[in-house]
Amino acid sequence: MRVLRRSTGIITLLVVIVVPLATAHASAPSDGREPWATVNVCDTAKSPNTIGVRASMPGSRRGLQERYMRFVVQYYSRAEERWKRVTAGGDSGYLSVGKGRATRQLGRSFRIQPAAGQPVLLRGRVYFQWRLKGVVVRRAHATTRKGHRSSAGDDPRGYSAATCTITADS
Repeated sequence: MRVLRRSTGIITLLVVIVVPLATAHASAPSDGREPWATVNVCDTAKSPNTIGVRASMPGSRRGLQERYMRFVVQYYSRAEERWKRVTAGGDSGYLSVGKGRATRQLGRSFRIQPAAGQPVLLRGRVYFQWRLKGVVVRRAHATTRKGHRSSAGDDPRGYSAATCTITADS
């Protein structure tokens, strides 16, 4: 009886450890790349009072999972010494990126109107989801960082930053 209990305990332990690892591996990106996000537009002549956030998301191993990105703009509250969400117009909701194995990029621009004479420090946070038949099978998120290459929409060309400061027009 002890041998049976011990065997059952070992099997249960293996199931608890191995099944989640196998599931995570099956939904891992096909190319081993991690999702990323960058600020690719920041208060330019062509896009005043605008922050542009671009992100890259790898595909899935078999390419069957539908991919989604959600762009959220955050501002730095000096009073609270922390990042907070821009509540009015700073959230794209989840946007479909499509299925496939290949890495895809998507971007969104947000127009921000700071109070007169009050520059606002902004950054982006992007939430990623891989869904299979409507069920989320993998999640990730990325905060904007510099050093990433956008496939489109950067202003000026090649621009990539972690944050963006917008100052109200005088």
